[in-house]
Amino acid sequence: MSWTNETVRTTYEEVLRRNPGETEFHQAVHEVFDSLDPVLDKHPEYAEHAILERICEPERQVVFRVPWVDDNGRVQINRGFRVQFNSALGPYKGGLRFHPSVLLGTVKFLGFEQVFKNALTGLPLGGGKGGSDFDPKGRSDGEIMRFCQSFMTELHRHIGEYVDVPAGDIGVGMREIGYLFGQYKRMTNRYESSVITGKGLDWGGSVMRPEATGYGTVFFTQHMLATRGRSFDGARVLVSGSGNVAHFAIEKVHQLGGIVVGCSDSAGSVYDPDGIDLELLHQVKQVERERISVYAERRPRARYIAGATVWRVAGEEDVQVALPCATQNELDTDDAKFLLDHGLWAVAEGANMPCTPEATSVFTGVDILFGPGKAVNAGGVATSGLEMQQNASRDAWTAAYTEQRLAEIMEGIHSRCAHTAEEYGRPGDYVLGANVAGFAKVAEAMLALGVI
Repeated sequence: MSWTNETVRTTYEEVLRRNPGETEFHQAVHEVFDSLDPVLDKHPEYAEHAILERICEPERQVVFRVPWVDDNGRVQINRGFRVQFNSALGPYKGGLRFHPSVLLGTVKFLGFEQVFKNALTGLPLGGGKGGSDFDPKGRSDGEIMRFCQSFMTELHRHIGEYVDVPAGDIGVGMREIGYLFGQYKRMTNRYESSVITGKGLDWGGSVMRPEATGYGTVFFTQHMLATRGRSFDGARVLVSGSGNVAHFAIEKVHQLGGIVVGCSDSAGSVYDPDGIDLELLHQVKQVERERISVYAERRPRARYIAGATVWRVAGEEDVQVALPCATQNELDTDDAKFLLDHGLWAVAEGANMPCTPEATSVFTGVDILFGPGKAVNAGGVATSGLEMQQNASRDAWTAAYTEQRLAEIMEGIHSRCAHTAEEYGRPGDYVLGANVAGFAKVAEAMLALGVI
């Protein structure tokens, strides 16, 4: 640790002491704190009022048992989480993740990131996150419904449109949101549309919500590229993942003239020199729910590599843009160096903290564009906020209008990050710009609200 400000250093040491073993949470805090020395020097009132100490401690952490019955009549037990991290700017807002890897530390890392991501959108949203170690893969619709109903039976006590508004994340799509909302309605006897986002279009959802994170990732990257006089037109792009975020990032890159030559899932990666066929990708991953290897089997020139990350599938051919859109710590130092040796212009984190700290240091240590996740992938929560607005006004917006609002929000996030980086003498440093802009907005609100 090379922090010069004593408050930053001692607060981080206290985070380590109070949260043992939660390495992802430690990593998220460290990444933000790396930008805060000049902020604390400029604003000593933040230290006087213990803003750092308070902002690292969730306002509330809920851990609960989720019992449910599988199709064979056996009782299964999972663990549920909801971490309500900070509500200085508005009700807690953040997704639910269903995946075997989910632990309390995972949820705390995601919730901490969400606080600053939501602040960057300019919308009145606090930060939170939740989920379970339940794995929906291979489960029947009936099993997923029974799990979601049991999960919401407990969670409904802790959420509400003016309290905490969950959404989807990994393993939680429109199907799961439907089951969760249905149980909430059953438990509360209220059709409270704004209590959860990511809903179906026929029952209160936003027309652009599935596309939002992927589209927003590309919009932000487009603005970064423009600062160097570049665009997606003709650029070769790699996108990790093949879920909603990756799918719609690929779609928007293609609309802007780029060509995505590789994507992946948890089993391996594909390289398609002709550009990813979105219709086939959707059929394989969303309709048939097959592994991405099936995509390669049906494309004449596509190549599948089992167990490989996507970052090297293009071989010795140059790739200009990398969009990690899968999960945390998926792109390491060796991947980063390989990409830099093959024509890389820009990296934009479509997922939450997908680059390891070491890989981030490699990217930020050279003259390429690097967009951190809390800024780049904020389009999802931004459109969730727009869904809440539509629900509150009993209105429905067109796809064109919603996409326009999303584009405006992402342009605003880029401008805030770029302006803040310049203000602190680090032009082009989007990591510092995002961390400082998000932190300062939350800190000022916390000061205004007093010690609560």
